[in-house]
Amino acid sequence: MVLGLAPNVVAQQRERVNPREGLGRMLVAVVGPSGAGKDTLMGLARARLEGDARFRFVQRSITRPAEAGGEAHRALSVAAFEAERTAGAFALWWGAHGLFYGIPRDIEADLAARRVVVANLSRGALAEAAGRYPLRVLNITATFAVLAARLAARGRESADDIAARLAREAALPAGLDVATVSNDATPEDGAARVVAELRRAAADARRS
Repeated sequence: MVLGLAPNVVAQQRERVNPREGLGRMLVAVVGPSGAGKDTLMGLARARLEGDARFRFVQRSITRPAEAGGEAHRALSVAAFEAERTAGAFALWWGAHGLFYGIPRDIEADLAARRVVVANLSRGALAEAAGRYPLRVLNITATFAVLAARLAARGRESADDIAARLAREAALPAGLDVATVSNDATPEDGAARVVAELRRAAADARRS
């Protein structure tokens, strides 16, 4: 769920990138259900595209300690996050599972420079992102059986809990430009598919 912005932040966000302007620019929002291996594939894809000036891979700010594991992120306290949010430091931000997540406002400079910006987003933030930036959603997923097996291997949830988790995965908002990558083989195969989709996004953005 995307939370409300302070009035001064709303005012700052009126000066935003027009989704209908800007040849070559695109925000690629990466989403995917639990067990899809999204972070693994994006890490491999980022390494393969290192040095390609067409792309920027965004590091998110999260109110989670840096040592907590998961994706490499910029760790902030809740107070520091709120201060930066109020100052307009985030292009997009949302709350989920007791944490706050933020995408830095300086992505707008990259978009203005005609780059493809790649960022992990919440499904709940997609509609706002699509209204503010030229957007493509990269949906990394796998079959139900593969997702369930991966979650079971973590040993954190029962089979019933896993089935319930996968059943309540939020659907994508209608009307978005979505590219889907199925991560049902090796990480290397999945990463190759991600890289191909990102290169296609860069080519499509320049033709738009």
